[in-house]
Amino acid sequence: MKQFKLIPVFLCLLIINYSCHQKVKIALNDAAILHQNQDELTQVIIYDVFTPPVASRIYVYSSIAAYEAIRFSNKDYPSIAGKLKGFGEMPQPEKDKTYNYALAASRAFFTVVRNVKVFSVDSLKNYEKSLYSDFENNMDEATYNRSLDFGDTIAKVILKRAMSDGYLQSRGKAKNLGSNAPGKWTPTPPDYLDAVEWCWNTMQPMVMDSATQFMPPNPPLFSKDTNSFFYKEVKEVYTISKSLTEEQKTIASYWDDNPFVMEHSGHMMFGNKKITPGGHWMGITAIAAKETKADPVKVAQSYALTSIALYDAFISCWDEKYRSNVVRPVTVINESIDKYWTPFLQTPPFPEYASGHSTITASAAEVLSFLYGENFAFQDTSDLRYIGMQRHFNSFSEAAAEASISRVYGGIHYRNSVNQGAIAGKKLGMFIVEKVLK
Repeated sequence: MKQFKLIPVFLCLLIINYSCHQKVKIALNDAAILHQNQDELTQVIIYDVFTPPVASRIYVYSSIAAYEAIRFSNKDYPSIAGKLKGFGEMPQPEKDKTYNYALAASRAFFTVVRNVKVFSVDSLKNYEKSLYSDFENNMDEATYNRSLDFGDTIAKVILKRAMSDGYLQSRGKAKNLGSNAPGKWTPTPPDYLDAVEWCWNTMQPMVMDSATQFMPPNPPLFSKDTNSFFYKEVKEVYTISKSLTEEQKTIASYWDDNPFVMEHSGHMMFGNKKITPGGHWMGITAIAAKETKADPVKVAQSYALTSIALYDAFISCWDEKYRSNVVRPVTVINESIDKYWTPFLQTPPFPEYASGHSTITASAAEVLSFLYGENFAFQDTSDLRYIGMQRHFNSFSEAAAEASISRVYGGIHYRNSVNQGAIAGKKLGMFIVEKVLK
């Protein structure tokens, strides 16, 4: 009897032990995985408080890597890296071998992320571990390892370009403390921070021939003459700020996207982290892809092309910012109109002309319009979890136009600056479409 009782217990233990080592297959949605990978990256970028130009660099290399790996699951999608500047020949999968290209894309994506100077890599480890485990449970060991290896080879080529794009050299540059010359940028209140990424124009572009290719016209000449174009621009910013409507305040707040704002309350200060301008448009890209139920390769292509538009736009715009070195409205208004005036938004620490928001949003909107249509209506929920706000737009260009004018409402840009930034960004976006997609 004792033996009879032990046999079922022993069998149960065997069954339990056996089942623990079985692969539990789950349904993996490749498009959803790519979206989640991007979302995890955005959370890290917010946490690490990368400047907008640096964030665009992280997005672009990781997104290109993911696309170059997953594109092999659909022969209709050619290499993007092959049409860009500075990339070596991309690896090819072995013929007659099986791969999971979503796994390879994820591996390439996160390998690049970890090696382009993202600090909080530990926060990604648990996510990656869980993701790879899900993949491992859904395929044979040889395919799993082969896919990881392929992702690593893609990442290696991408990172080779990243290591020689000028970024490492730019880290050792001296601080830019502005200028005391009339009409030139000087650090602004409340924190009077040094200039951000003042030599970003030395970065190697992805598509542009040079940082100066889409240079806007010279900014208006600085003048305190009340009849001058410049002074009228300053006065307009001041006048608008004194009678902002609730809608204008909402628009300014919605598109602020300042990654780190120092809030002041009496003698206390605290930092408020938010999504970057580029991160906002990567979020809009996700919305478009999800609404259209884009296949995994188009998802990856959309992220890659939007990030290219953002990255080159930052190089182009920052080139002009530190060449013309135009003074911010708050400086002129405090000196010449109202010494107690403060803008609705906190002025970011770099020169005024041209508007970065206007340039990058116009560039990204042009690419997304080509991919998803000129009249693609969408509910923008990209910022919902960060600032509790969402807005509806009838097209990407409408969203870009609102982002642009938001900087005037916020009191941090002159109207001419946002207009010229938008023109330059649109030209760049059209150039990217022509060079990469046609």
